[in-house]
Parts: sequence; structure tokens; C-alpha cells
Amino acid sequence: MNSDIMIHIEGLSKSFGRKQVLDGLELDVMRGESMVVIGGSGTGKSVLIKHIIGLLKPDSGRIYVDGHDVLSLGEHDLGELRKKFGMLFQNAALFDSFSVWENVGFGLKQHTRLSSAEVRKVASEKLRMVGLAGIEDLMPSELSGGMRKRVGLARAIAMEPEVIFYDEPTTGLDPIMADVINELIVDLRKKLKVTSISITHDMASAYKIADRIAMLYKGRIIEVGTVDEIRNTSNEIVRQFITGSAVGPITMEVTRA
Repeated sequence: MNSDIMIHIEGLSKSFGRKQVLDGLELDVMRGESMVVIGGSGTGKSVLIKHIIGLLKPDSGRIYVDGHDVLSLGEHDLGELRKKFGMLFQNAALFDSFSVWENVGFGLKQHTRLSSAEVRKVASEKLRMVGLAGIEDLMPSELSGGMRKRVGLARAIAMEPEVIFYDEPTTGLDPIMADVINELIVDLRKKLKVTSISITHDMASAYKIADRIAMLYKGRIIEVGTVDEIRNTSNEIVRQFITGSAVGPITMEVTRA
């Protein structure tokens, strides 16, 4: 396999009951690139991420991360592989009973032998990287939505991952705070040299953070391209989605259903 490929997915299929969610999906994510996966609600974007990190097993297909066959790994080796991953959840998923620094340092406490003082030091460093110096002792209930997202981002980078997953990183934020998050994602990728995969409906965010964009539709990636290639696509399905038009092939299928 090409060593420049960080994540390789081939023939990935998954059904839940009679609902086919993924149907022979193929995708390569290059080492160090920012890949953004777009698609409508319920198209399987989150299901795809769960397969990559080993939370779901496919009906068929293969997934390789940094050359490792994810599906062949035992629990111990899968756990070791997951240490390469960071995740920013859609709602930040902070622990309400933990302080900010305890949230950021949660993975370090679970997977390293660092003392509490050392974990707090790392947490403070990561909080500074996302523009939140000095809030270590606040509780999640004291944070705004944008601050919660940034604390979640600090936690995602706390263990210096090689791959970061972003689940709808700008959902629920006003346009200015959404752009702050986008800028942080771009800046952190440059500083940390990580590979990132984002799933989003927000095309302004996608255009800003992506090296390449992949459109997921009916269980398959129907087009992959640079920002300019996607903006100028001739694919009517992709064009309807990225422009948010009420008229087009996607609407016609929904109407017929």
C-alpha cells in the first residue's frame, strides 16, 4: 500500500436491518491531509467514522489505518491504534462533573502514568493552543457553546494524535464562532501535522478546512475533489447539495419516495 495513504477504505458495506447505509464505499485519505465528508442527514457519515475507529464492524469490506488492517486487530491492538486518534464530538461531549482541565486531560489520566500535576500542565498547554488560557478550573456549565467546542478540541489534541475526527464541528454555533473553530482546525493541522477527517453539512466550513471534499450519497462516495473541483462540479447531485437548492435530483427522489 502507498505509504502516503493514512486511511484506505475499500468495498465498505453496512446494513441495519433492511436499511443499506454503506454500499461498497471506497475512499483514501492521504497522510497529513484534511478530508471533509459531506452528505445529507442519515447518509452514513457518522457510521463511516465509527467503522474507521473500530466501533462498528462492516458486513463486508476492509479498512486500513497507517497500514494496519483495523478489522483484523484484537482488542488490545485496536486500543493501541485508537491512541493515534483524537475526536471532537458534535456537542463537545464534556463530562459535566469534571473541571475543564480534567476534561481535557481525561485521556492522559486513562492511558498514561502522568501525575495529576503533569496532566494539568498538558491540559493548560492545549487550552492555550485553542485560545482558552486560564479557564482550567471552570466547570462545563460555566462555558458558552463556542468555549465548550474549544475545550473539546483541546481534549482531542491532548494526546498528540496522528488523526483527528471532527463530527459537525460548527453545528450550533453562530457564524463568527463557527469561523473561529474553522480557523483553529486549519491552524492546528498546520502546527501538529495531523491527518483530519471532518463530517459536516456546513459548506462554508467545508470549503475553509478541506484539502479535499468527498460526497457520500446512497452509501457510496460519488465524487472526491479539491475545493475548486467540488465548487465547479458537473455532478447534478453534488451541485444541488453544495448550493442548497430545493430543486434537483435529490429532491425528486425524496418526492417520489
